[in-house]
Order: sequence, then C-alpha cells, then structure tokens
Amino acid sequence: MKWIIPIVLLMIVASLGSALYYMMKGRGNSSKMVYSLMLRIGLSITLFVGILLAYYFGLIEATGIKVGTN
Repeated sequence: MKWIIPIVLLMIVASLGSALYYMMKGRGNSSKMVYSLMLRIGLSITLFVGILLAYYFGLIEATGIKVGTN
C-alpha cells in the first residue's frame, strides 16, 4: 500500500508534464493536452478516494502531531 501512493503521485506529475509539453508544442490547441489534464484530474480524484477508503477500512492510520505530551 505504501508504494501505491508515490507511484500515483509520479503518474500525476508525469501527466502534468505531458500536458505542458503538448501545450507548448501545439500552442494550446491540442486535444492531447486536454486528455493529459483530464487524466491528471482522474488520477488525483482516484488517489484521494483511495486514501479515504484505505483510512476507513483501517489499512492506513493517521499519526498526527502530538503536542504538549509532557
């Protein structure tokens, strides 16, 4: 589980980079750019929902910052 999140984050950054490439290459009129941005949004939503579900089912825990425990 701990390797899935960084891999998806790298895929999101790669998708954003490819959208930048297609924007510069096609002067912003590229359907490939739109597809890359749609893919990035889909991956981001999927990652967010996946993290929420993993927390709900107990696969991951929120550790938080412990303040004032003397």
